[in-house]
Amino acid sequence: MNRPWTLLLLAWMVATTATLGALFLGEVMGMTPCVLCWYQRIFMFPLVIVLGMAAYFDDRRGAVYALALALGGLVVAGYHTLLVAGLIPKAWVPCSAGVSCTDQKLEVLNGVQIPWLSLAAFMVLAFLLIVYLRKPSR
Repeated sequence: MNRPWTLLLLAWMVATTATLGALFLGEVMGMTPCVLCWYQRIFMFPLVIVLGMAAYFDDRRGAVYALALALGGLVVAGYHTLLVAGLIPKAWVPCSAGVSCTDQKLEVLNGVQIPWLSLAAFMVLAFLLIVYLRKPSR
């Protein structure tokens, strides 16, 4: 790939798709997000703006900022995925009131849980940004 900024464009497309999906679930379908879902949104939503600007200007610094957000979201999404899978004790659940972080009933694509989709999106973002940042700068 002789145009490294296309990696930033792909990352922007992933972040935009994930953000629009989260907004659709919350605002159109009326699903209230749990605490961990809110934290994942806090990491994902700014990525649309940061990656859009980084792709437009082919800015390596923007990619560094985006990587920090993607890795933070990856940690929260990984923790949430482990909670939903039952691999973390229920005593470590941060959701004490409101929507449960562990008893997720929403599945898409025949059984794929929402935290798994979030984890996949953050993994793809981190991968694309690491590949972009490993290329030598001009």
